[in-house]
Amino acid sequence: MKKRKVVLASLLASVMAASALAGCSPSTKSAEEGTKAQGEAGGEAGSSEGSLVFAQDEFSSKFSPFFAETVPDQDVVNFVTAPLLPIDRSGAIIYKGIEGETKEYNGKEYTYKGISDLAVTENADGTVYYDFTLKDGVKFSDGKPLTADDVIFSMYVYADPTYDGSASFYSVPIQGMEEYRKGMEPLFKLILAAGEDNKDFSKWTEEQQTKFWADYKKAAEAFVKEIEDSLISSGSNKEGDSVAAFAANYGYEGLKEDATAMDFFNAMVAKYNGSVTDMSSAESAGTPFTELMESYKDYAVGVETGNSAPNISGIQKTGDNTVRVITTKVDAQAIYQLAMAISPLHYYGDPAQYDYANNKFGFPKGDLSSVRAKTTQPLGAGAYVFEKYENGVVSMKANENYYLGAPKTKSLKVNYVAQPDRVNAVLTGTADVTNPSYTNEIADAIKKANSNGEISGDKIYTSSVDALGYGYIGINAHNVSVNNEPGSEASKNLRRAFATIFSVYRDLAVSSYYGDRASVINYPITNTSWAAPQPTDDGYQIAFSKDAKGEPIYTSGMSDEDKYAAAKKAALGFLEAAGYTVADGKITAAPAGAKMEYEVIIPGSGTGDHPSFMILTEAQKALAEIGMKLSINDISNSADLWNKLQAKQAEMWCAAWQATPDPDMFQIYYSDIANGGANPGGSNYQYQIEDADLDTMILQARESTDQEYRKTMYKACLDKIIDWSCEVPIYQRKEVTIFSAQRLQVDTITPDISPFYKWYAEVENLQLAK
Repeated sequence: MKKRKVVLASLLASVMAASALAGCSPSTKSAEEGTKAQGEAGGEAGSSEGSLVFAQDEFSSKFSPFFAETVPDQDVVNFVTAPLLPIDRSGAIIYKGIEGETKEYNGKEYTYKGISDLAVTENADGTVYYDFTLKDGVKFSDGKPLTADDVIFSMYVYADPTYDGSASFYSVPIQGMEEYRKGMEPLFKLILAAGEDNKDFSKWTEEQQTKFWADYKKAAEAFVKEIEDSLISSGSNKEGDSVAAFAANYGYEGLKEDATAMDFFNAMVAKYNGSVTDMSSAESAGTPFTELMESYKDYAVGVETGNSAPNISGIQKTGDNTVRVITTKVDAQAIYQLAMAISPLHYYGDPAQYDYANNKFGFPKGDLSSVRAKTTQPLGAGAYVFEKYENGVVSMKANENYYLGAPKTKSLKVNYVAQPDRVNAVLTGTADVTNPSYTNEIADAIKKANSNGEISGDKIYTSSVDALGYGYIGINAHNVSVNNEPGSEASKNLRRAFATIFSVYRDLAVSSYYGDRASVINYPITNTSWAAPQPTDDGYQIAFSKDAKGEPIYTSGMSDEDKYAAAKKAALGFLEAAGYTVADGKITAAPAGAKMEYEVIIPGSGTGDHPSFMILTEAQKALAEIGMKLSINDISNSADLWNKLQAKQAEMWCAAWQATPDPDMFQIYYSDIANGGANPGGSNYQYQIEDADLDTMILQARESTDQEYRKTMYKACLDKIIDWSCEVPIYQRKEVTIFSAQRLQVDTITPDISPFYKWYAEVENLQLAK
């Protein structure tokens, strides 16, 4: 089974987490279970020695602000670094961090501070100025000052042509960015593209090429071996199976019976258009491909392939503590990308190689070796100082130079504890704070531990917030269509039939699975977003609550049974409108390109353990009564679902989306249909919506920073998505952070924790019990 890490898809995700550590003072006062024993998780990390202990998932030990990929690694980065711009509890950027901005949240006022002020100027020619002024006296944890040079150095690392971390700062339309990045390619990419039989050694030596391919093949075999081991471990395959058999169970059917590990590897690379890094991110069963290469760093350097600009003209040093960034157009995403963690030039780079006036930015262009060398030993201006990573425990100490004041708790440890053991870890003293999966069992265990029978009491204090994401049922527009016309009204009516039946059982299923720990949503967007429509908004509607004639399906005072009957009747009407033959209250024949049976995949571990499982079983019965067969495929290996989605083979499925502070919809719904789908959003393949009007609205919403305008545009986008009936919004669940009420001073815990403002946002104030 694939070991899918929780990967940061862009700098935006890390900014959301890192910004929380900028902290504030109130003016009024994703994960895998492991196998280590709880005793191992505690031991030296126990709070009895005066340390605050945070229980997390396993580390990948990439504790670099530039290269962290997993949530546990990024959490360590968040403790150690400070962002250029913080965000508040609602996910909004703080522009005036030096003196602080006071904002209301949940009926209280809070003042947020950061290391800079930002002034944004939209110019008549379409360009935008982002003028940063740094707070005087801010220091890194080693006592060195944080200046404009550190900001510029950090930006140039993210912009380097050989940068291969998860951030996408280089995608911001900064003036001169494209000119700077062109004319250079990583040696890895060039040798790979040239092939093993290349005879042109003008840009690298024959010895380099020979070494590369030997290392590449060895790493490829190791990559495949990890996949095979995971498939054996999950029971999908057994020892001695052919490579083709392993590949088939990993979503790569059709390999010849005598296929080799390289054949399997090459098939995976081909699926991702030749991008080894993209393939590795999606298909790795544990270790990224580049980490399996013994000499990858030797090939991560840049090679000149043409002319390029010596600098990025839109990144300008305007003073010792001031920086201007110029974008060529308004881009709503730019502000979040610019809110990066600032890293010290003197530590990650080389001051001798920094001369702004002469286009030297702390490292040779195309050579990030000095930055990569510090991947496991981070240093920044955050609340804590990284000391060591040993025996699965990250140890940190308070940063006495922290610009918001040295943390009250002088020692912090972050260590691995398996999900099922986390509540017990807090109760037994091996952890002080953690984020357990908020299941019924966990909720019951917390209530049982507290003498008051509540989720917050004398043993455990619990903070519950809406998760930054939502659950849904997806429908592929191409695979569930009439006459191979996914955008036709007939095809939409076919999908509306399923969506209507799914929707009517949402209340029943969500309440049964989550109780009061989740709520039903009516638009495909997380309730945590400022763009989410509210019931009091004009035009707000219950999802899929109108029939084929546009009339309301439900009336006030209807019983649940009456609603189920009405939904079934409406679904039959949609199927008839889609072209199905109807007789005696049932469909008897399908129109061209449509079927009488469809499959829905749900990753319920083969046991129905999923919030939407009850929806499917009830829908299956209802649809059968009108002649449509719904086949429920409850899979034990969730990788099977992702493989089918990537291959565009899934018809319907159950899953959940993760969200970011900005509600930009490009990634999921943008199709670029006007250009034949040449550059769609990275996840568009799932629904395969192809709508030029939707594309236009998504781009228009990106090209404005007016939140009210953008909210109006996104409401129109959401209505269009509902019209396509490719996504049925199901639930908004809650997630929790639990604290030891015995070993911590509860009144020093960050107040009003939110999806954007984590428990560690004001970690400098958190104190152990006396």
